[in-house]
Amino acid sequence: MSRAREARQIRRAKQFAKFKVTELNLVPLVDTFVSIVFFALTTTTVGELAPVVPGVTLPQSSVGMSALSQLTLGVGANVTIANRQVMTTAEAASSASDDPRQPLKIPVLYRTLKTMSDSMRASRGLSPDEDFKFPLAIQGDRTMRYDLLSRFMATARLAGFRQISLQVQRTELHTNAPSGP
Repeated sequence: MSRAREARQIRRAKQFAKFKVTELNLVPLVDTFVSIVFFALTTTTVGELAPVVPGVTLPQSSVGMSALSQLTLGVGANVTIANRQVMTTAEAASSASDDPRQPLKIPVLYRTLKTMSDSMRASRGLSPDEDFKFPLAIQGDRTMRYDLLSRFMATARLAGFRQISLQVQRTELHTNAPSGP
């Protein structure tokens, strides 16, 4: 090959070097994109983006049984059953269980609830082994701790109450819809 021809090929190779096809490795790009999506999804604030989490069925508020057809356990400064004071909330929180197999049991509350469930069974003609379906409503103060609520519920179940509901104060539904014509 002549010198002139070689020089021309070198010049052309330099000219077209910018048009040379290069490989693009997509694996690091996809890994980076997946990492960004993962961190974006795990760090979002649930309340702002999704008011209702998918897969969770929220309870409906409705007018249920009248308060006279169920036993009410009130938890405020004092623990009351059917408007009779049983103990203070501080005593309930600090009381230790008398049964090592039931660490959440509150003994004084258990005895009171057991007496009530036994008298209700007797008034309905049920034996101690039969299923007892009398509802118990727990009205808890908004400052009540969840660990104490779980102890109240466990004690009520041990005393024979299987239908336990939690009561809240009913308020009107507020919408953000604009008012006017």
